[in-house]
Amino acid sequence: MDLSIDAEESSDTRIRRLISEHPVIIFSRSSCCMCHVMKKLFSSLGVHPTIIELNDHEMAVLPSHHVTCYPPAPSLFIGGTCVGGLESLVALHLRGDLVPKLVGVGALSLLV
Repeated sequence: MDLSIDAEESSDTRIRRLISEHPVIIFSRSSCCMCHVMKKLFSSLGVHPTIIELNDHEMAVLPSHHVTCYPPAPSLFIGGTCVGGLESLVALHLRGDLVPKLVGVGALSLLV
């Protein structure tokens, strides 16, 4: 897992790279209760997403019009695609679409 920072790499490029390199990535704030619930849901499924903890200042400078989804935290990407926040994740799970999506990107394996 390469979370390295290249001084030559712009923030926009770095965020796009992280999203494309990790099957499940959450842009989170440690003080956010919705972020905590999202992490717990993944933990209960046995999924270990890449979590990027950002403070309020860092959230404000994210290139939101290009990369992140609404709401800004938690901002979830699965397979390089923006899923959204906690509400979108729960809806995906309740429809029965979350586990197949996680299996599809290699973040979860089902033992038969």
